[in-house]
Amino acid sequence: MNVFSRPGYLSLAMLALSGGTAAAADDAASGAPAALDEVVVTAQKRPERLQDVPIQVNVFSQQAIEDAGIHSTQDFVSYVPNMTFDRSDSYRNSFVVIRGLTQITNADSPLAVVVDGVPQNDQKQFNMRLFDIDRIEVLKGPQGTLYGRDAIGGAVNIVTRQPTQELSGFGEVSYGNGSATQVTAGLSGPLASDKVLFRLSADYLTDDGRIENTYRRDKADYVDYDYTVRGRLNMAVTDALKLDFRGQFGQFKGSSNQYSVVASNNPNDFVNPQFNIKPVSTGDTGELTFKFDDDFGFATLTGISGYTKITEKNRADLDFSNPVAEPGGFLGLGFQAGQGQDLDVKIYSQELRLVSPAEGKLRWVGGVSYLYTEKSLRTRAFIDTNGNIDQIDNPALVIIDKQELDHNHSYGGYGQFDYDLLPRLTLTGGVRFDHDEREQTDLVSAQHRTQEFQAWQPKVTFSYKPDQNATVYATWSTGFRSGGFNAPAVAIPEFRAEYLRNYEAGFKTTWWDRRLSLNGAAFYEQVSNYQYFFVDAATASQIIGNIDRVAVKGVELEAQLRLPAGWQLFANLGIDDSVIKKLAAFPQDVGNHTPRDTAWSSVVGAEYRAALTDKLNWFARADLQHFGKKYWQIDNAAIQDPKNYLNLRLGLEEGRWSAYLWGKNVTNTRAYSEYNPRAFSGLNVDIGYLVPPATYGIDVRVRL
Repeated sequence: MNVFSRPGYLSLAMLALSGGTAAAADDAASGAPAALDEVVVTAQKRPERLQDVPIQVNVFSQQAIEDAGIHSTQDFVSYVPNMTFDRSDSYRNSFVVIRGLTQITNADSPLAVVVDGVPQNDQKQFNMRLFDIDRIEVLKGPQGTLYGRDAIGGAVNIVTRQPTQELSGFGEVSYGNGSATQVTAGLSGPLASDKVLFRLSADYLTDDGRIENTYRRDKADYVDYDYTVRGRLNMAVTDALKLDFRGQFGQFKGSSNQYSVVASNNPNDFVNPQFNIKPVSTGDTGELTFKFDDDFGFATLTGISGYTKITEKNRADLDFSNPVAEPGGFLGLGFQAGQGQDLDVKIYSQELRLVSPAEGKLRWVGGVSYLYTEKSLRTRAFIDTNGNIDQIDNPALVIIDKQELDHNHSYGGYGQFDYDLLPRLTLTGGVRFDHDEREQTDLVSAQHRTQEFQAWQPKVTFSYKPDQNATVYATWSTGFRSGGFNAPAVAIPEFRAEYLRNYEAGFKTTWWDRRLSLNGAAFYEQVSNYQYFFVDAATASQIIGNIDRVAVKGVELEAQLRLPAGWQLFANLGIDDSVIKKLAAFPQDVGNHTPRDTAWSSVVGAEYRAALTDKLNWFARADLQHFGKKYWQIDNAAIQDPKNYLNLRLGLEEGRWSAYLWGKNVTNTRAYSEYNPRAFSGLNVDIGYLVPPATYGIDVRVRL
């Protein structure tokens, strides 16, 4: 029997939890395995035991991040059921899909992303390098009450490591095929006194690439450089007042728009890129944040201020072909074509919240927030005569030139409470009001547009704890994703706001003296004005449209099991059925899956850690990720077959140092992370963006 067949695979998936922590040593006296680690999260803006939170949450601790070899957003998303992460377009661009709701280029995400309390409001921010991370929490289902608009599908809470009381440091070097080199280092400790602590860390990546451009004979997926430096300063002004300052800066230069022309129009025909213009994205990001916590006794007041600046300059082929393969040129018009975008984003954010103590029958949190975004975007297409990206600056060759300036003011206020109706029965209620003011100016025609969007987002949850090791809950919650403007003068000038109602029931349990955890949920979502994305290459336009009504139903099961002799098993299962119920513009597509929907996803894996000598341990890990059929567009004509990805890791660990051999996608599964059929790309061919092939290498870590 094929080990990848669905019946066997799903039976294993019922057993486990993705992203589990490392196995602890066995109890020497009894020979029994140690209990699973107690996990504490801040998903609801206060520290709580994971198993007490009535939300489906996947947590990746610092140890789990190291054991799985997580270095980027894509690395952890692939372990979360009913969630996918697709690379596409420019170097920083990506599409995340969670519970059937999809990311949209140049618009709001269905997922609130927060780093150290600061919202990452731009699409370019989620596709990030992850280093010096303490914890990643992935909350599923609408989280608008506490996380605001755009948390319609869930939220990701990323917490970086805090400064330490004693001087400490670390360094890590990774080298892999394609001459991929990653270097990460950090130093932390007291500064002058134990009341002032610092942390400084940095990450650097360079990669020659592994996907060959068959026309240029170079690598399409190269990274010249991608580096980030982060500094943090914590100050204890008094026992009650704490200050936290953080700054970060990074630059990058790497490949973009590395699409392959798929002449067969078959999403399961995997071909390498063959464009003649070498694609490149360059840019930088800068962040400054300030946070204070002041404990008044009856509540703690927290203020978080953030400023972010993002720039990206993208240049690439537009027909994704070459003069030899397509002598007729772009759309048969007799010439080759290129494209480019210049993006400049500034984001200011401010949140003030008051959080009650965690004790007592009534616990509450309330706050207000403000977010301002300024985005300048210039999009051009040009006639390609020699394959040089500098042609975009020649007015005689530019055939499309669009410039827009967007401003967004977003105001929010929220409150949520937990009240113990009975010793084991808790009512959670909350509501948030969000108001968006959007304006866009066409810098070419001077056309000015304004629009406002607003919504109330209520939530009600009943949770019951039959004992300390079990929680069952039922939730009704809502979500809201703001509408907005497409580029001036495109076929759909504006897109509507998206609304969602979620009905969910779930459980969290631990068994066998906390050696086994089993969590699960079933949900049903009703979505109005579902937002989706497509490209019209003929006018160099990226367009967002609306599907009138969508229904999403699904199941998630996650578990983790610690066994004797150093073994730990983990797996998960996600079922996500996202179906178009009403679409007036294309009634023939009613009943189809929504774009980018993957109906099944699951992971099974095992870790083993044991002593090799008195001072030396060895570690082994294997996991298999499964993704079901992927429906690329609303007509469901292009469907990618199910895929399996096998990842392996083997290492030695000795106190302050460790070394690992690793491989990702070791069976070299071929797939597209994005596929645009010609009917939705505006081109006369289908195009696809290949996933990375087999990658392998060695990691070496040192702790001071």
